[in-house]
Parts: sequence; C-alpha cells; structure tokens
Amino acid sequence: MESEHSENIYEALTEHQGERSRISKYVAYTIFASLNQLLLGYNVGVMSGAIIFIQEDLKITDVQQEILVGIFGIVSLLGSLVGGKTSDLLGRKWTLALTALLLQLGSATMAVAPSFLILIVGRVLSGVGMGIAVMIAPMYIAEISPADARGSLTSFPEVFINVGILLGYVSNYAFSGLSVHINWKIMLGVGILPSLLIWFALFIIPESPRWLVMQNRVEEARSVLLKTDENEADVDERLTDIQQAAGISDDVDRYAKRSVLRELLIPSTSVRRMLVIGLGIQAFQQMTGIDTVVYYSPEIFKDAGIENNSILLAITVAVGVSKTAFVIVSTFLIDKIGRKPLLYAGTIGMTLSLLTLGSTLALLGKGQIVIALAILCVCVYVAFFSLGLGPLCSVVTSEVFPLRLRAQASALGAVVNRLCSAFVTMSYLSLAQKVTVSGTFFIYAALSALSVLFVHTLVPETKGKSLEHVEFLFQDQPDCHGSKMEREDSEHLVQKARVTGA
Repeated sequence: MESEHSENIYEALTEHQGERSRISKYVAYTIFASLNQLLLGYNVGVMSGAIIFIQEDLKITDVQQEILVGIFGIVSLLGSLVGGKTSDLLGRKWTLALTALLLQLGSATMAVAPSFLILIVGRVLSGVGMGIAVMIAPMYIAEISPADARGSLTSFPEVFINVGILLGYVSNYAFSGLSVHINWKIMLGVGILPSLLIWFALFIIPESPRWLVMQNRVEEARSVLLKTDENEADVDERLTDIQQAAGISDDVDRYAKRSVLRELLIPSTSVRRMLVIGLGIQAFQQMTGIDTVVYYSPEIFKDAGIENNSILLAITVAVGVSKTAFVIVSTFLIDKIGRKPLLYAGTIGMTLSLLTLGSTLALLGKGQIVIALAILCVCVYVAFFSLGLGPLCSVVTSEVFPLRLRAQASALGAVVNRLCSAFVTMSYLSLAQKVTVSGTFFIYAALSALSVLFVHTLVPETKGKSLEHVEFLFQDQPDCHGSKMEREDSEHLVQKARVTGA
C-alpha cells in the first residue's frame, strides 16, 4: 500500500516537473519572439522626450512635430497591410526577422539624422516595422502556446512594449543634460542594442506548427509540437485538430475553396462577428487616447503648470513605471480570472480617470494641486489601460480568427489600430487648441465609455479554450466536433489543476 502510494506521488511529481519544463520552453520562445517589441516600445517612449530637443535643435514647427510623431502610425499601415500576406508566405518566424531588420534600420537612421528629412526617413522605416510587429508577435505566440497559458504568453509582447516605453522615458531623462545637438540622437540610437538579441533568437525559436500545417509540412509541425509535449498521442490529436481548422481534412474542405481575401471582404455571419470584435477592439484601444498620453504627456503636464524640462521627463518615467507594472499584473491574472473581467476593470477605470483629468484641467486652473491631480490621473489611466485594453487587445485579436484567416485578419486589425493611432496623435495638438486640453480628454472619456459597452455586448470569454475551439464559438450551428473540443479542453484544464495541486 505504501509502495503504491509512493509510486503515485512519484508519478505526480514527475508529471508536474514535466509540465514545468514544457511551460518554461514556451516562455523562452515567447520572450525571444517579443524582443522586437522592446525596440518598438522604446521608439514610442523615447520620442515623447526627444521631440523637445529635436524641436529646439532643428527648429521644426508644430505641424512638423505632428508629422514626425504621427507618421509613425501612418506608415505602419503599410507594414500591417503587407505583414499578413508576408507571414503567410515567409512564415511567422522569418517575418519576425524582417520586422527586426526594419526597426533597427529605422532607429539607426534617426540616430545619425542631420536634418528633418532624414529623420522622417528613419521614422518611416521604423513605422513599417512597427506595422508588422504589432500583429506578428502576438499571432506567433498564440499559435505556439497551450490553451491554458495562451493569454499570459500572448500578452508578453505588450509587456515588452511597456518595458521599451519605460526605457525610452529613462533614456530621455538620462541624456537630457547633454548638448541639444547630440542628446536626442543618443536617445534614439541606444534602443537598438537590446533588440540585436533577436538575431540570436532566430536560431532557437521554432516555426509556428499551425503555419507549417497550412503549408502541408505536417511532419515538421509534428516535430515542433513534440519539442514541448512528449506525449505522442496528445500531439497527434492536437495535430488533427489543427489540420481540420486549416481546411486540410475532407470534412472542412468547403472552407479551402474560398480565398482568404474573399472571406474577409464578403464574410459569412460567423466571420463578420469575428471581424467586428477583432477590428473593434483594435479601434477602441487607440481611440481612447493612449498614444496621446504616451507621446504628449510632457505637453499635458506643461498645461497643468510644470515648465522645467528635467522635471517633465522625470514625471514621464513615473508614468512609464505605472504602465509597465500593471501590464505585468495583467499577465499574471489573464489566464486565472479571464479576459472579460480585466477588460471591464480596464475600460471602466480608464473612463473615470479621463473624466477626472478633464475636470481637473478645466475647473482648477494651474497650481500644485492641479499638477498633483494631473500626474495621478495620467498614472491611473495608463495603469488601467495596461490592465485591460493594452495587453488584451492583441490577445483577443489573435484568438478570435480561424487559422487560415488569422494572419491577414490580424493584419487588417493592425491597420485599423494604426489608422486610429495616426488620427489621434496627429490631431491632438490641433484639437487641444480648438476645444482645449480638458475638452480633448472629455472626448476620449466618451469613447472609453463606449468601449465598456462594446466589451459587455460583443467580446466573448476565451479563457482556457484551444484556438480551434474558439473558432467553433462563432459558428451558427456548433457541431459535435465543437462539443468534443469543448469537453477535451475542460478535461485538459481539470487534469492541469490536479497536477498543480499534487
């Protein structure tokens, strides 16, 4: 009896250790795939401070300032438009490599730019890279991750973006004391260094098994799955589900007859629902004003009464810390409490903080109290953004689309995201002049309130479901395969809980 009990404990411990080893591999792949986002975030964060010294050094106008900030979002549309097709042709892994090349070339060009025109060239290269980066990393991670950890792992790119933004803020503060002719160039250039690790990572991370299945490279996909799951029966079952979702098996051959573009332009009822959710959450992420706060936080604090540049840049570091801390909190919670509770908390918190910020700037004028409240409201706003819409936007988008549509539908979502970002960032200064800074934040608050309604009425809960099962949530008539997949997902999660408890 004791011997049997000891064997059971040993088996449970062995299985638990094997599970930890499996998840650690996924985490390693996820970290490597997210390295581009570090430079992407750095480019976003560093420009908020560098623009102060660029304006002083190159004598650029307010319109040129809006162009320099906003063009990053506009040209990223090009990257997003080609990113989906590129990832279907080259594969997810080598599209990550292309993204790294564009981001690094763009940063290097800006770091040595002698004029506004060359600065724009570098900004364009980085923008194209950004357009690809915002859709390829979450999609790749979602496709290689297990259902029970997919939310946390898919939010890693957002964590790295926030760390990059924070490093950009720190760089602004650290180099602000140098000569105005060189400090912004150093600020723009040093972010390249950590992102160079992506070239080492390409020798380690595998190709997406789902993309390999789409290319009929089934044995290669099987070998990738075996790297993280030694149970061949589980791998073969998972491979069968992926093949069916990809439209390779006979029972779903009807999907393979329609082109991806046709399905997106003339969608079925289920695909239309996916598009509304995937594109809608991308739009709300930007229309609620996050890029305005990231790029123009020094301007916001100036309006509250702060005039010293060093103090302004130090406060933006505090904003970056708040933003980064809460995206990490979200990463730990996303697979425990689900997507919708975090989206509710995030959108409601954003709405209240935007209303408070607008009211503070409109009613209290300037002074120490206004400065303190403005700093608090901005920090609370970015914290709630990082808890909800920040990481959850890419998670939901990467989950709701079926395999054969995922790359190009995610690219379309990135296009919507970048369009909204460009509109918000390029219109902020003009809008603030016409309706005041406080009025601008009231507009963002109204849009944030709409996002709460959007989450409540349209966004499904996908926690713990395989990507193949999520597709069946949108089918008008779920079949027995969908029921079978739901049962298998539930059984898998129960087994995980028992192993963890052991």
